[in-house]
Amino acid sequence: MVILTLLDPQNKTPLQQWHFPYQSLIRIGRASDNEIVLDQFAEVSRHHLELRQNTPDSPWQLISYGTNGTFLDGILVSQKAIANRGILQLAKEGPLLQFEIQTPVAQIPQNPCCTPENNPPNSLFCIHCGQPLAPQEKLIRQYQILRTLGQGGMGTTYLAWDKTGSISGHPLTFVLKEMNADMERIPKARELFEREARILKTLDHPGIPKYYDFFVHEGKKYLGMELVHGQNLEQRIYKEGPLTPQQGIEWMIQACNILEYLHSLRPPLVHRDVKPANLMVRNLDNRIVLLDFGAVKEIGTPPGTRIGAEGYSAPEQDRGQPCPQSDIYAIGATLVFLLTRDDPMTHYHRKDNQYCIDVTGILAHREADLCEIAPQLAQVIEQACAPNPRKRFSTAQELAKALESCV
Repeated sequence: MVILTLLDPQNKTPLQQWHFPYQSLIRIGRASDNEIVLDQFAEVSRHHLELRQNTPDSPWQLISYGTNGTFLDGILVSQKAIANRGILQLAKEGPLLQFEIQTPVAQIPQNPCCTPENNPPNSLFCIHCGQPLAPQEKLIRQYQILRTLGQGGMGTTYLAWDKTGSISGHPLTFVLKEMNADMERIPKARELFEREARILKTLDHPGIPKYYDFFVHEGKKYLGMELVHGQNLEQRIYKEGPLTPQQGIEWMIQACNILEYLHSLRPPLVHRDVKPANLMVRNLDNRIVLLDFGAVKEIGTPPGTRIGAEGYSAPEQDRGQPCPQSDIYAIGATLVFLLTRDDPMTHYHRKDNQYCIDVTGILAHREADLCEIAPQLAQVIEQACAPNPRKRFSTAQELAKALESCV
């Protein structure tokens, strides 16, 4: 099957997609009798080019008829074989199309032993042959859907299986996020979803989920990323109660190291949504992973929509002017929740002629057995949560060192 995807010229994100499961000739141009009609682009000729496959085993050929020329991976061509994932540009300043070939996934006969009765309870894969035990009868692109992980306002999250190994070279389970049709009609929602894919693709840190894929399928956008096994800190605290100061400090130091990586990029990135629900403890190594990069903002871009969770969002972020110190504020507020199980807003009081999180007040009004926040740690949290960003720690690494001194 051939898939052609119209790409945004700036960030290369998908705008529209066409699927050709059986055709051996695909014509592209402004005229209405083409298989792909690009009548919104004046630089495209009426019959600009053809993609042709002479036999099922032969490579696809590009044949250009366009007045303004056709470029394949940046090189002007008139006739040339086209490789998988090649980029076509119709005219020098014209639209971009990505060419992709998908091989149908062969169905492997299931072993007679592959039944839930012959496997451990709640198993997703057969211990005898490695095939899914009870997958949903659904394929999204070449990916097999194993389970629905969750549904929300933005869309649906699936546990998916890449049986062909197209992502990493071997079969892999991963998270596939689907943007629902209602959100697709909202420009800001589209922007956040596409931004998360674009940002994740550029990041490389053990505390950030790996990017795997971003595509459009049957009119819906999908983002594939690493599956992290663990529990987020909000779930953990509500289930097991507050953390000890030592454990809370250890995990927030790890979160600071992730933020230091983001803030040190060029341009720097501000996460804007650091909170307990977006900090997961990975089962594999008991370390923190930072989730949800849809709200990430590059420093230097124009002020935008107010994004952030109440209680964890710094005052300047609420005004649409986030900075790296906004994420530092969120770490301080998160520590309040981790050590007390209280919503940080409950400790937001007027102090010294300004409203702020009053951690010292927690110490003054609680008995020792109800709160183990030491005075030194309280001062670190209050500095991290100072209303004025210039009075906070200047970097996430500086906050990490201050937290280390409290252990």
